[in-house]
Amino acid sequence: MKILAIDTSNYALGVALLDGDQVVGEYISNLKKNHSVRAMPAIERLMNDCDMKPADLDKIVVAKGPGSYTGVRIGVTIAKTLAWTLNIPISGVSSLEVLATNGKFFQGYISPLFDGRRGQIYTGLYEGRDGQIKSVKQDIIVQSSDWAEELLTLEQNIIFIGNDTPIHKETLQSILGERAVFADMAQLNPRPSELALIGRDLPAEDVHEFVPNYIRLAEAEANWLQQQKNKSDQ
Repeated sequence: MKILAIDTSNYALGVALLDGDQVVGEYISNLKKNHSVRAMPAIERLMNDCDMKPADLDKIVVAKGPGSYTGVRIGVTIAKTLAWTLNIPISGVSSLEVLATNGKFFQGYISPLFDGRRGQIYTGLYEGRDGQIKSVKQDIIVQSSDWAEELLTLEQNIIFIGNDTPIHKETLQSILGERAVFADMAQLNPRPSELALIGRDLPAEDVHEFVPNYIRLAEAEANWLQQQKNKSDQ
């Protein structure tokens, strides 16, 4: 099975090609540049380098969020367009789960995180077993201090992974102390090859009904809904 994996859910842009049990190509960059003008050229370049054509693909796997609203939308839109055009299956994977795989050999819990602004983080809790990870607590958006207090009740160390970790490191460390472990620089970018591996055996989703998982509404949408509610209450 030939799989194209796409992750534009945060600043890191990642695409990978999986052919059976082999990662034949992978591209990652971590730049504050617009994914809308970079994602498709990255896909085309990778496929050309790997001598693969769109018609060769058997499945599309995409990181479906949470993360940057714009970034998530771009990746999901590209993935849905390709899946529909090529008439092949599509599967979505949590962007946090993809990032968590970087800590799958850590002896303890894994907390991948993206900055959610105003002291909040998108995160979840995972655990590595035999080179695989499983979810322990579902993905949420939460104040980093509240999350640290919750993790303090656990009896194991926790590794925090993600490029936004430095923003919240002081808060997490002040509450968790030595139980807080921080991934090294090489572990901070999500790997699109891991995305492909996770999504390979997932069931296909309806391409027309497939939607991103933002966890929370975009601020503008939330404000609009509140305005409509206020009008209806008048």
